[in-house]
Amino acid sequence: MTTDSTDHDRRLVSGWEGRYYEDFAVGDIYKHPYGRTVTETDNVWFTNVSMNLNPMHFNEAYAAETEFGERLVDGTFVIALAVGMSVIDVSANATANLGYDEIRHHAPVYHGDTLFAESEVLSKRESSSREHVGIVTTELRTYNQDDELVLSLERTPMVLKRSHAEPSAAQPTGWPAGIGTQPEDLE
Repeated sequence: MTTDSTDHDRRLVSGWEGRYYEDFAVGDIYKHPYGRTVTETDNVWFTNVSMNLNPMHFNEAYAAETEFGERLVDGTFVIALAVGMSVIDVSANATANLGYDEIRHHAPVYHGDTLFAESEVLSKRESSSREHVGIVTTELRTYNQDDELVLSLERTPMVLKRSHAEPSAAQPTGWPAGIGTQPEDLE
């Protein structure tokens, strides 16, 4: 049985806006949603776009003769994917990324591997030059489907403080004013 929308009050409800500086606590671990399977297309396109000319990423005959026996996924793609997976929890409200440090590839990534990422808050501090942000450092760890650590890195974004954020249900982060359903549309 379906319910007609006129039977209920309609309202705009804010979605997830990501964490603000105040939401981070040292020692917290965020397991980022949505594992992602890496495809051959991902690897070939990224290798071509980034002009990575190492044949290990695009030449099957060459890669077959190496200790790995097949092409490897471009490590900079793995970094980009892992960082992207962490944005929802760590830097959706960042005003800038200050650095990526201690980057380590612990194991190769192959076509068809599914990657999962988590971040642990290592430190946080108020910005000394910008009162509207704080600085948060996390360790980002990425695992394959076999629970093998394939990547780790430290990431340090400047994150907006809640008091300086202005998202609303009618105008969430990234939406221009007046687009889509507005409060007056519900009156």
